[in-house]
Amino acid sequence: MRMRNCVAGMALVLALLAATSANSAERSESRLDAVKLPATDWPWWRGPNRNGVADADQHPPLTWSETENVIWKSPVPGRGHGSPTVVGDQVFLAAAEDDREVQSVLCFDRNTGKRQWQTDVHKGAFATGGNGKSSHASSTIACDGHKVYVNFLHAGAIYTTALDRDGKQVWQTKIADYVLHQGFGSSPAIYGSLLLVSADNKGGAGAVAALDRETGKIVWKEPRPKFPNYTSPIVLNIDGHDQLLFTGCELVTSFDPLTGKKFWEFEGSTTECVTSTVTDGKLIFTSGGYPANHISAIAADGSGKVVWKNNTRVYVPSMLVRDGYLYTVLDAGVAMCWKSDTGEEMWKGRIQGTFSASPVLVGDKIFATSEAGKTYIFNASPKAFELLETNQLGSEVYATPTIVDSRIYMRVAAQNDGKREESLYCIGKK
Repeated sequence: MRMRNCVAGMALVLALLAATSANSAERSESRLDAVKLPATDWPWWRGPNRNGVADADQHPPLTWSETENVIWKSPVPGRGHGSPTVVGDQVFLAAAEDDREVQSVLCFDRNTGKRQWQTDVHKGAFATGGNGKSSHASSTIACDGHKVYVNFLHAGAIYTTALDRDGKQVWQTKIADYVLHQGFGSSPAIYGSLLLVSADNKGGAGAVAALDRETGKIVWKEPRPKFPNYTSPIVLNIDGHDQLLFTGCELVTSFDPLTGKKFWEFEGSTTECVTSTVTDGKLIFTSGGYPANHISAIAADGSGKVVWKNNTRVYVPSMLVRDGYLYTVLDAGVAMCWKSDTGEEMWKGRIQGTFSASPVLVGDKIFATSEAGKTYIFNASPKAFELLETNQLGSEVYATPTIVDSRIYMRVAAQNDGKREESLYCIGKK
């Protein structure tokens, strides 16, 4: 009897231990998998839904200047083109200082703009050459609420680094060797417990990979063609399931984001692409600018069917989809609207300047900022091009603005006594 009681007791203890372990593992997995941040956050490139669409239930100002509707302004060292990432009470930004040859992550107080910390991630071995419009800090940081993740080209290779919210480095992983062509600007994407990264390049070691967010260990890695390319991995729900979409290298590719298995892959893009893919759920829209200009609408069912295409040059700014229409700003400063299912041109509107930053949609309004720092606000309507407001800030903008919680966060450069100075602005109604 005592033996049976002892065995039963041991079984109960083991069961309790197993349950505790399982619950602990479940809590850990839940913490990692469930990235549930409020609508008042902008946690990664192109926003919460990865499509450049901001929460419609907000009211950012439609007019601003150096003296109007500026909540705060903070200096940013060096030069970079990554967009601000806003989570909780913090704003994160990647930076690069050519004089010190330092690549770093900056953190600002969201309410005051005061810099909380700066963590140097890489020192020395800056790449030389490439496109004059590129920078050594063009990646937009991703944040899951626990850690921040950033990609940098350093010493001939792409590295992904994770920091905690206090700026302490948690891990760093080499993704691939990298041969510089134009530059590097691919941003990391969070999916479940994984961090998705890419490093397309002409050196032959290009790859798309998934890292464990907790450890930085590579979970899967798929080789890419030997071509230069600049797109960021984007996960969208299409045809009933999540797909990691990737354009460029003359291909349009759909991966299973959890395993790296290819769902499908077809020709349907040019060699070099910069823009991030968007979809209306039925069609996938790709664009590129070298060696040929193109916009393509490809069936999302895996058939590879090109439903429509044209030779419009949308090389750098990513596109927007709203209510059956495709909106974009051409690099050369023309706003356009097409019917998304047929490609029928609805209107074309001239706006001045050259554009690298991607437009952002807020409700029924599109905010598009030129390289010269001029932001055009126009209606997202297929009826006609209607310009609402034009605002000037600084003299140089390459980073896409972040619009969240009725405020606009802009990375802006200006000339001060002949010296280029970069700043982070928080624009909002006072």
